[in-house]
This record gives sequence, structure tokens and C-alpha cells, in this order.
Amino acid sequence: MGSETEKEYAAFEEKVKRTVYLDNLSPQVSEEVLRKAFKQFHGTLTNIHFIPSYTEPSYYSAKFALLEFENQDQAKEIIDLLSDFPFMILGMPRPVRAFPAEPQMFDDRPSKAGRRLELYWLDPKDSDFDVAQQLKNLAEKHVAQQSFLLKQKQLEEEEKLSKQQAETLNTHYQKLEMINSALSSGSAKDLARLYGVNMTDVSGI
Repeated sequence: MGSETEKEYAAFEEKVKRTVYLDNLSPQVSEEVLRKAFKQFHGTLTNIHFIPSYTEPSYYSAKFALLEFENQDQAKEIIDLLSDFPFMILGMPRPVRAFPAEPQMFDDRPSKAGRRLELYWLDPKDSDFDVAQQLKNLAEKHVAQQSFLLKQKQLEEEEKLSKQQAETLNTHYQKLEMINSALSSGSAKDLARLYGVNMTDVSGI
């Protein structure tokens, strides 16, 4: 029995190594959307599992997902690429982040050999009740802080990306204005005659 448990956990550890953890996903992202988005990368996506959020409503909170690939090298390549280049899904101003998966992220992880967990309710008169209550309060505080920091980070990234997009749009607009100005001026017509360019064809591009 112990040997079977060890084999099962070893197989699970290999699965973890070839899995990528994605966070900061839009709430509208589905499995189909993810599969289409990752088709452009080298690698075979074999399984997708969304991690539910138990602390915030799903309709506005960021989504988290575990993406299992064919092997560890493919998973590492995806993590490296998304670390170097912003990657958006559904055109949302929410750059996706990728990290190596960790065992505790899997709700179906098997038990490790020689390890056993026991759960039981504590009576308020129990000597460990106060300690358990303090741990509960600390966990709730941690969740609230994490949620606040995540939203602040998300707002900063969205604001930065929005600024970059506005600057790019403004640059393209200025280039277009210069082209239109050149086409309507006499100098553009002189250059067209010099190089044998048909101005009608140019203006129709």
C-alpha cells in the first residue's frame, strides 16, 4: 500500500512540474478562450483547471487557472515568455502572469506517504480553542490584505498599459497627419513626378 501511495505521489509531482499557474485572468475567460490563446505557443496543452475563489464573487474578481502541458520544458518556455512579454486575453487591459505551479494549488492532490491529516471541531472550552480562533482571524486578515494588494497591483498595471496604448495611438495619429499633410502639399506632387508615382494610387491606399 505504501509503495502504491509513493508511486501515485511521484506521478503527481511530475504533473506539477509540467503545469503553469496563471493569475490575473479576466472573469470572462473560459477554457475555450484559453485553448485558443495558447495555440500560438509551441507546446501541447493537455488540461485546464480553474481555481475557484472562495473569498470574492466570481463576476468581478480575477480568475486563476492551472494549465498542464505535455512536458516540463514546454511549461518552462511558457513561463519564460509570459515573464518577458505582456500577454493579454480577450483584449482586456489585464496582463496575464505565469508562475510554476505548486502542489498546494491542486485540490485533487494525493496524500503523501506517511502523512495523515485529522480534522475535528473544537469546543469553546477546549484549551486549543483560543489558538484556533487567533489562526482563523489571522487567515481572514491575510485574505483581506492579499485581495487589496491584488486590486492595487491590477489597477497599476491596467493604468500603465492604458497609458502605453494611448501613446501608441497618438504616435500613429501624428504619422497619419504628416502623411495627409504631405499628400495635400505641392512638394508631395513634385516628388511623385520625380519618382514616377501615381498620386491617385497613393491617396487611395
